[in-house]
Parts: sequence; C-alpha cells; structure tokens
Amino acid sequence: MKYSTYIFDLDGTLLDTLLDLANAVNFAMRAKGYPERTTEEVRSFIGNGIKVLIKRSVPENTSEKDYAEALEIFTKYYLEHIADNTKPYDGITEVVETLRTNGCKVAVVSNKAHVAAQAVVKDFFGDIFDVVVGKMDEFPSKPEPDSLFYTIKTIGVKPEDCVYIGDSDVDVLTAHNAGLPCIGVTWGNRDEDVLIASGAEYIARTPNEILDI
Repeated sequence: MKYSTYIFDLDGTLLDTLLDLANAVNFAMRAKGYPERTTEEVRSFIGNGIKVLIKRSVPENTSEKDYAEALEIFTKYYLEHIADNTKPYDGITEVVETLRTNGCKVAVVSNKAHVAAQAVVKDFFGDIFDVVVGKMDEFPSKPEPDSLFYTIKTIGVKPEDCVYIGDSDVDVLTAHNAGLPCIGVTWGNRDEDVLIASGAEYIARTPNEILDI
C-alpha cells in the first residue's frame, strides 16, 4: 500500500541521541551520588519519555523528592548538551527529503519534551517536517495515541493514509492504539525481534527500505 503521510518517532528513528541521553543521565546520577548507568542500560530505559527514563535510572526506592531533583538536574544538563554527540542516522535525511519530493506529508511525534523536540529537529532537519509534536502537558505520553491524533488532524489528512515509523515496542503500540500500521526500524534502541513480537506490520533494516515499503 502507498501511504501519503509518514509520521516519525525521533530518538532512535531519525536521530541517534543515545550518547547525549546517557551522558545527561550519568551527570544527574553523579550529582545525586547514585551509581552511574551503562549506555546499554540507558538504551533499554528510553522510549517512554524523560520522566520514565529517570525513574528507571535512579536506584530502587528513591524518594519522590530525590527523584524530582534528579529529573531537574538531568533536564537542565540535557537541554544544554542536547546535540553534543547527536546526529541523524545515515541516510535518513535523504529518505525524508525524497518523501517530500514525492508529495508526501512528513511529521514527527515524540515523547521527548516538546521544546527540545522542536529545537533538535530544527537544528538537524530545518523546516522539512510539516508538524513536530513532542511531549506536551495536554497529551499523555506514548503509547497513548493522543499526540498522533492531534498530528493527523493538524496536517489535515485521513488516518488510513498514514503510517507511523519507530524503533521500539512503544512506537508499535502507539501506532496500533491510533489505528495505524507501523514500520519498525532496526537501527535504533530495540532489537528486531522486539519489533516483530510487538506486531510491527513492516520492518525496515535501512532507511531506504522505508521508501520500498
């Protein structure tokens, strides 16, 4: 089937943000005197937004006060170092450009904080996306579908013409909660078997395979 609107997840799909996220997590852990986390641990914690990322990163039984302080430290540091090591995955920019050239709509829906999502997309992709939606107070985090519904309405397209593209089981579930098919990509933060087990309709092992689908 040919889709006319391609909605992308951000971290692990368009941008390799893992090292900057891990560095920010460990800055917060050091500041609080907590054990640091490995990059692979942080990779496994990503997908449900920064509140869940920090909740998973702090030691078990951390008080709400200390958790809130760690979250604040992480957020401040990350916003100051959001693009130290972050970069688009090889080939993904060209895929988005090709979709636009072919007359398709393209958008971003992420659990990254809305201001941060808009800033980093602007830095790396300019104004190529029709809509960029991060985590806003008025919408629950993915896998709830509200931000997808908002994006589809804002673009002004039919849901049946849309496909969601992401790298995690959270993304697959988000797509399905919105009644959309999902292209699971294997270059991000989850393995292919996780995407398949989650029910992704398509698997892309390279960005160009998105165009083939």
